[in-house]
Formats: sequence, structure tokens, C-alpha cells
Amino acid sequence: MIIRNFFFYLGLIPVTIFFAIAGLLFCFLPYRGRYYLITRWSHFFIFWAKVTCGLRYHIQGLDQLPKEPVVILSNHQSMWETIFMQVILPPQTWILKRQLLNIPVFGWGLRLLKPIAIDRTQRHSVNQLLTEGKKRLEQGIWVVIFPEGTRVAPNTHHRFSRSGAALAEAAQVPVVPLAHNAGSFWPRGYSIKKPGTIKVEIGEPIYPQDKDAQTINNEAEQWIREQLRLLQSTV
Repeated sequence: MIIRNFFFYLGLIPVTIFFAIAGLLFCFLPYRGRYYLITRWSHFFIFWAKVTCGLRYHIQGLDQLPKEPVVILSNHQSMWETIFMQVILPPQTWILKRQLLNIPVFGWGLRLLKPIAIDRTQRHSVNQLLTEGKKRLEQGIWVVIFPEGTRVAPNTHHRFSRSGAALAEAAQVPVVPLAHNAGSFWPRGYSIKKPGTIKVEIGEPIYPQDKDAQTINNEAEQWIREQLRLLQSTV
């Protein structure tokens, strides 16, 4: 596994630099063009992790995805799912820490994809999320949120933030819950990735009509928790 992981990073680093430079050279392109170009890196990442580390995946529920923009609420266990979302979902943006935009090379590419970069130390970060999130959804861009706020190890849980559900209520768009067990193969804090099949479950949309943010959040959290219990029992 150490040798396979070595070759994973050996191939990933130069490709990452290439796409970061390409993104800067073609930053004049419209958003959709920039998004397509830069997210080819995401496709390579998932493909290369499969080839070198044996990280495969299986998806259930792709047919549940609506045609219109939605808010995706997902559990967060590893780096893998943050990249994988760009492979299976339409053009999207993410809620992320502003500091990530300062990372050399990686942060440059992020800036070109219209992320909602917030400073969690500021009191008005939720207002920023609602304002910018509604703009992205109106532009036809999906919004991906990890309501636990940080990577959480399998079989442990963090309280779900209501911010994603509040955005769905404010914008009157559906929430689609998503659950996965990527952390069983790519644990937080470990660079060694274990071979295996990551299972991804996509739930039915939760429509905001006649529901407040708390109700939406509770439904999404309950569904994700139940799916995680089932997924972990198969590892």
C-alpha cells in the first residue's frame, strides 16, 4: 500500500501543477468553461486513485437527482468525497474556509470556481452564506455543504449545522442528502489509502415547501445517519 500511495502522489503532483497553471492561463473563460477545464483534474484524481490505490466506488440513487439546482448535504469523512462530487454532480460550488484560497496552486484553482469562502470567526458568516448561496443557485450552480463542518471519523457524529437547510429554505430549492463511507478507506489524518469500494448513497430530494430549516435539517440528518449505519455494517 505504501508503494501504491507513493505512485498516487507521484502522478498527482505534476498534474495538479499543470491544471493550476492552465486555469490561470484560461481564467478569461466564462465560468462554465473554467469549471469544465479545472474539474478535469477531479476526474483524473478519482481515476488515478482507482488505478494506483485500488479505490473504487459504487453509487446508488443517481436517478434521484433533480434537474434544477439543489443544496447537497453530505457527511464528511475524507478528502475523497470533496473531489468526487465534481465527477458525479452538475457544476457546483462549496462552502469552504477562506484560508484554503491562500494555498499555493490548489487555492488558485479554487478561486476560479466561485466558492463561497467564509471566515468562521466573523459573526456575519451565515448571512454571507445565504446571500452568496442564493446567487449561485440563481445562476444554476449547485451548492455542496458538509453540515458537520469538519471531517468526522466513521462511527462518530458531529452535530449538523442548519446553514445548508436555511439556504434551501431561503432559496426555495430542494435539499438532496448524500451518504458515503469514504473514511473507511481514506481515514482522516492518514496519507495511506486502503483499497476497496467506497459506497455512495443519494437520497430523495427534500422539498422546502411548508417546511422550516430545522425540519429540513432534521430529515436530512436522520436519513444520512441511517445510511451511514447501514454502510458501516458492510465494511
